[in-house]
Amino acid sequence: MKILVANLGSTSFKYRLLDMEDERQLAYGAIDRIGAPESLCKVAIGGHQHERTLHVPNHAEAVRQCLAQLTDPATGCLENAAEVAAIGFKAVHGGKYSGVQRVSAELLDEMEKMNHLAPAHNPPYIAAMRQLNDQLPDIPLVAAFETGFHQTIPDRHRYYAVPYEWAHDALIQRWGFHGASHRYIAIRTAELIGRNDLRIISCHLGGSSSICAIRDGQSVANSFGMSPQSGLPHNNRVGLFDPFALPGIMRHTGKSLDELLDILASQGGLLGLSGTSGDLRDVEQAAAGGDARAQLAVDVLVTEVRHYLGAYMVELGGVDAIVFTGGIGENRDAFRAAVCRDLETFGIVLDEQANRQAQGEAKISTDDSRVEIWIVPTNEELIVARQTKELLSR
Repeated sequence: MKILVANLGSTSFKYRLLDMEDERQLAYGAIDRIGAPESLCKVAIGGHQHERTLHVPNHAEAVRQCLAQLTDPATGCLENAAEVAAIGFKAVHGGKYSGVQRVSAELLDEMEKMNHLAPAHNPPYIAAMRQLNDQLPDIPLVAAFETGFHQTIPDRHRYYAVPYEWAHDALIQRWGFHGASHRYIAIRTAELIGRNDLRIISCHLGGSSSICAIRDGQSVANSFGMSPQSGLPHNNRVGLFDPFALPGIMRHTGKSLDELLDILASQGGLLGLSGTSGDLRDVEQAAAGGDARAQLAVDVLVTEVRHYLGAYMVELGGVDAIVFTGGIGENRDAFRAAVCRDLETFGIVLDEQANRQAQGEAKISTDDSRVEIWIVPTNEELIVARQTKELLSR
């Protein structure tokens, strides 16, 4: 069974093709600048990379071009598109729908109701799924929602202290996201350590960041709240924020509520604090050059990560492993060191040399550290492919 896993942005389409007989990756590719006069199409198959430009007006055409690349007689890895058993989507917010679902008109209608919570994610997925349902009806579409892994979170972590009816009538709850990534970390860390009864704190740190407390392979708390704009500061999204500040900002700026929400979702986070960039690499470079605002942005993010580490160690009654993943978690050794600073009292001892030299999957704690510290590159596409295969098998 071959599964195509799709990851969509507003003007981009990234994909991986996996053979689920042995979970081997057959191909991966990306199409950028969808809707522009010229779109850049890249694909890697069997160690060979190909690149070309052409006009790709929408995401449905992007999938068509992807299938054309994969079935190209000269360079492809498929004889025909019928070999693709399904397209699995790493979807974000389905409202009352969570877990893994076959895409239907009703499902898309419910996703649309959540657009205000995931404005950067839901609209392109909905548009692409509708186009594909119409234009490629023979290929099943499956949505694996990021909220699915967090369905095991207990009510005491799910409910806000708001009128109780809001939680059910308006879905005002802490949903949690990055589910595919945290699920992979739970599975892979258990394999690496050789135990299934682990207490894990999974730190997915990148353009979008979240912390997850995991016990026995199940999510029990996640730093995200109702929307992907919440929790930790992100590259350009605000993170945790007091809504009672909004009226004052409206009076100060003269902007409407919608305008301020857009600013918080696109000009906040590292970008808003530093005034430099939403990319931690640029922010760290500016901080090293003496930029005080850039240093503040780094310090705020480190502090917020440590805040959740402490909270989740209490929630779990201790911790067996702290795992770093995502673009920041996997690649920024100075940031990992700052997060783990002065935690020896809690049995968390970072091996500074191993941390600096680590590449890919690596243990970076000392031998006498009671808590193992790992870098584990995440594999969200593999999780979505597994979930898609399971759904089709049912």
